[in-house]
Amino acid sequence: MSNEKINIAIVGLGFGAEFIPIYQKYNSANLVAICQRNKEKMDEIGDAFGIEKRYTSFDELLLDPDIDAVHINTPIPEHGAQSIKALKAGKHVACTVPMATTVAECEEIVRLTKETGLTYMMMETVVYAREFLFMKELYDNGDLGKVQFLKASHQQDMEGWPGYWPGLPPMHYATHCVGPVLALTRAEAEYVSCFGSGTIREEMHAHYNSPFAVQTTHIKFKDSDVSAQVYRSLFDVARQYRESFEVYGSKKSVEWPLIEHKPLIVHTGKKPEAEIPEEVNCPDFAKLLPEEIQAFTTGGVYDSDDNQHLSFTQGAGHGGSHPHLVHEFVGSLRNNRQPYPNAIQSANITCVGILAHESALKGGEIIQLPAFTFL
Repeated sequence: MSNEKINIAIVGLGFGAEFIPIYQKYNSANLVAICQRNKEKMDEIGDAFGIEKRYTSFDELLLDPDIDAVHINTPIPEHGAQSIKALKAGKHVACTVPMATTVAECEEIVRLTKETGLTYMMMETVVYAREFLFMKELYDNGDLGKVQFLKASHQQDMEGWPGYWPGLPPMHYATHCVGPVLALTRAEAEYVSCFGSGTIREEMHAHYNSPFAVQTTHIKFKDSDVSAQVYRSLFDVARQYRESFEVYGSKKSVEWPLIEHKPLIVHTGKKPEAEIPEEVNCPDFAKLLPEEIQAFTTGGVYDSDDNQHLSFTQGAGHGGSHPHLVHEFVGSLRNNRQPYPNAIQSANITCVGILAHESALKGGEIIQLPAFTFL
């Protein structure tokens, strides 16, 4: 497909509408269709962006021969089944996180990509956020030295979000903290151990048979002496929104600020104690993108300032990651290469969270990642 534009359909127009103008301006893609169950909402967005093809049925959209790839932005419980349907229909798939809610769905997606040769990419925002790209640049340049330990968190108050959220086990939506600790060195998780802590309100327990307010997971990297720690909370924890990622190296370490929008802290070894830490304002990484979509790293793209999607009002715009995700997915299709994360890597990241919750229910028992999650 290297000499062709990729015909994209966006499925789900809440968060998904953020991507419409990015695809429309990106020279390597054609946004040919949108899909939304609510026809009134779909028509409002379709009219605003001049999109002619509109579907209220995902199954009907998959029958459209003009569509090369679907970008799925639907509620979490639908990700696995819709990705599987799309692959069976011969479409490439980009899907917002997590990949799926069961190990079996992850395995089926991996199997289908191997069987069909189609591409799957989990659209994990943190691994294309400017803060991660800053740390990745330090790592790739050797400035960190030997990586010794990694840590990440995702703490967020989900009161008022869609109805499937209440009581969700924190680790079932852990890719925003699992993703970066694995992505920095392109590591794979070999096994996990997780502990639950605290208790959410009793009326939420029955939804998923999970009482945990916080879950903390240790991840052992495959074929490595390195491990990572991630922790996650969704309800009944007093904390400002924070998707944090920290790396500790032999030469330099980088820590996320405790308060949103504050500078990163870079620690440089072998200096006098008072000179070790330095506040660093993270640069933007629009330079990595084609010029036509560079502007989309710095703000919301589909709505007015006083009516932004929650990913911007309660998520700092995902660190400018949205155009990077589009560029990675479409670029992988045009250049016949695997994206990061591909199906196997996405399964490894997602299964960490699913199996970590199982570990917490068993008092921290070590659980191995399945073989299909290894390259």
